[in-house]
Amino acid sequence: MVTGKIIQSTGSWYKVTSPEGDVIECRLRGKMRLNGSLDTNPVAVGDVVEYELNDDGTGSIVNIQERKNQIIRQATHGRRGSQVIAANVDLAFSVQSVRDPQYRTGFIDRFLVTCEAYGVEPVILINKMDLASAKDLADIEEITQRYRTLGYTLLTSSIYDEESIIRLRDITKDQVSVFVGPSGTGKTSLLNTLDPELNLTIGKVSASSGKGKHTTTFATLLRLSYGAWLVDTPGIREFGLVDVEPPELSMFFPEMRELRETCHFYNCTHMHEPKCAVHEALESGKVHQRRYESYCRILQSI
Repeated sequence: MVTGKIIQSTGSWYKVTSPEGDVIECRLRGKMRLNGSLDTNPVAVGDVVEYELNDDGTGSIVNIQERKNQIIRQATHGRRGSQVIAANVDLAFSVQSVRDPQYRTGFIDRFLVTCEAYGVEPVILINKMDLASAKDLADIEEITQRYRTLGYTLLTSSIYDEESIIRLRDITKDQVSVFVGPSGTGKTSLLNTLDPELNLTIGKVSASSGKGKHTTTFATLLRLSYGAWLVDTPGIREFGLVDVEPPELSMFFPEMRELRETCHFYNCTHMHEPKCAVHEALESGKVHQRRYESYCRILQSI
């Protein structure tokens, strides 16, 4: 039995690094595919697995070690269940762009809820700042204040701003990180700038839709030359929450976490109930209006 880490998943085959640094093509042993899991991918990039070598040089995965955390979302395209984007990460970056396509705070808030629920440290990254207008800069300053007040890290970056690239190298060095965000936000360009030796293929933003075209096909764990591991993921347009029940949603909003304990009703949804501490904090400005609106949209969706 050999222990290795999943560095790429194509759906049926998995690339696994061996203790010696070799890459072994592996498949799941049959009984593991029939374990009743609703995950569309029972094995994810970042998983530590145990496998047996076959006579043809491939491997058979026989066990998945317990994860310390995971980034997960609802499956898309009408499929049931959930999709694990990456497992066992130190940092998860929500990569948005200031323009082409424009950032979405609703996506960011859903991403943050998932990180809170699954024990992952999040970083909000607003990229392509070289495209920012004066109004964009003012808006980003307000958003930065909004999230930093809650204790979240928010960074800005541009592949043309060496200082921001150095900052990203510093925060990702010796860490396992994952870049998550819509297509076209510049995730792959950032990776190429962080480590030019990668030479990854870059896509363009569609002129008709303003949305990015998919370039990265499969999530891949990359070893960067300065001592970082980073998962490059395909573009994600929607981020549906998994296993977050309506009564517990406010637990994953830091500004509501303590307030919910002082609401008049123990099962308060903070939508319409009287004597709601969250409503009082909203009226006094202690809870941001945009964050509350985001909370309401998420609550209605789950």
